Amino acid sequence: MPGLHDRLRADLSAALRHRDRDAVRVLRTVLAAVANAEAQPYSDETPTRLRADGPIAGSTGGLGAAEVARRDLDPDTILAIVAGERDERLAAADDLAGRGAYDAAGALLAEATLLERYLG
Repeated sequence: MPGLHDRLRADLSAALRHRDRDAVRVLRTVLAAVANAEAQPYSDETPTRLRADGPIAGSTGGLGAAEVARRDLDPDTILAIVAGERDERLAAADDLAGRGAYDAAGALLAEATLLERYLG
């Protein structure tokens, strides 16, 4: 059974094929949030400007020398990211509806409904 991350990517591909711009926008945003969570935290051991590994201070040598492996997120963490994105949209929709921007609030509620499919 594919994981949530795989489902999100597959659904993005399907939305792109069907030219569903709203779904594409939401799924890209959620996948970007997951990708940000997979990034390694910044390590501030030695400032780059003080390193002199090669002819250019602060540079790294060799192909891929600066690459860092991404973290593997467990399914619960990915689910929490999707839930957070949904909650942000619901809060923003509530705020916009309170200010009288009902069209924008409706669009955010539709996005939150789309994300709800992945939480059940």
